[in-house]
Amino acid sequence: MASKDTAGPSMLERFTRSGQHRGMKKQISVVLAVTAVALLGGCAMFEQTGQSALVGTWTNSLGTVWAIKADGTFDVDLKHHGRRDAWGTYTVQGDQVTLRRTGGVKPKGCEGPGVYQFKRTNDTLQFTLVSDQCKLRQKNVLQPWTPWKKN
Repeated sequence: MASKDTAGPSMLERFTRSGQHRGMKKQISVVLAVTAVALLGGCAMFEQTGQSALVGTWTNSLGTVWAIKADGTFDVDLKHHGRRDAWGTYTVQGDQVTLRRTGGVKPKGCEGPGVYQFKRTNDTLQFTLVSDQCKLRQKNVLQPWTPWKKN
């Protein structure tokens, strides 16, 4: 008959009994929690790109309200009176948008398209001029845009 080992408890048994594993579990939990918070916080800083970055209803410091729709159309309320003053279509390639007025107000020089680079970070949408002859569009588009909240 084999004799029982009298050398004492194994290292695993001593570790388990000592409670050290509980401390390790807490350390691992803290590391995982910190990592998750860092990853989620980092996601908020990522720029949104493509058409989905533009879609929404936006306003700028001039009070203009710009509804950019997922179907490639937009409406502009220049006077913030609840009616569209201009409307059109847009196309996106990478971080560049081409805007075409199809109706509404038509100031001098606004017959052709406007081309802008755009960048959306969190709740701010900003544009940089590539080419546009329309001064009124430039004046509005080049303002920082934030989500519009209906009163």
